[in-house]
Amino acid sequence: MGEKMKKVIFLLFVISTSFTFGQLPDSLMNKWIPSFVVSAGINQIAFTNWVKGGDNSISWTFLGDLHYDFTGDLWSFKNSIKATYGRSKIGSSTYKTTDNDLYIENVAIYNLGWAVSPFISNSIRSSVARGYDYKVTPEVETANFFDPGYVTQTIGFTYDKYANILTRLGFGFQEIFANVHREYTDPDNKATAFRFETGIESVTDVNYKLDDNILLQSKIRFFSQFKSLDVWDVRFDNIISAQITKIIAVSFTYLVVYEKAQSPLTQVKEGLQIGITYRLL
Repeated sequence: MGEKMKKVIFLLFVISTSFTFGQLPDSLMNKWIPSFVVSAGINQIAFTNWVKGGDNSISWTFLGDLHYDFTGDLWSFKNSIKATYGRSKIGSSTYKTTDNDLYIENVAIYNLGWAVSPFISNSIRSSVARGYDYKVTPEVETANFFDPGYVTQTIGFTYDKYANILTRLGFGFQEIFANVHREYTDPDNKATAFRFETGIESVTDVNYKLDDNILLQSKIRFFSQFKSLDVWDVRFDNIISAQITKIIAVSFTYLVVYEKAQSPLTQVKEGLQIGITYRLL
């Protein structure tokens, strides 16, 4: 892992330690709280007899973010589904996929009254649809829905005494599934469609209101196999969203992924979008 990535992780830790201590209001205790936000951003430009150069283009991105949480005296449940999908087209070329991600997570926490609480969790990661490498001609398919698919179960302890931060650490069991793209499950021979890993997982969620209408949401995940604790998978997902009006919002996304089985290089995806956001729940 590069020095730049280490500095980013350290900065997140410093920020998280400054959050205020707090508890959930009594009015929200022992209730299922749903939240569903959808957003869409579209950029388009077209030319007719334009002599100064340029080409027609269109790009669009959709995001859905669903949460269904419960906080009780003994048990707390946190369920979330986040999906993004986007495509773009320039001139007479075909559409290209620019955003393609699905993340599902379920967490159950039992409150023992200790400083930390035991938890169990399950997470699923996949592409929404086909993904391609457009740097080569013709383009090469690199992923599809649940090809590969990552499923992780974790049992351990969580610390949730801050209003804006939830962090947990535990033993993880990770299953990787593939069909066509077996380079993710069997890099050497590409013959096996399944791989099972055991290791340590750490996940930290941050939800912090920077201003009345600006929200920071961050999730950082680490996973390392017991057989190679010197190599860690990292997923650092960030969204800063500003609600301009009831339906118009600006969002900046920044996703950093380091997973040696996928690539020896750190993967970075960032996006700036102005579009329509609507809270269904």
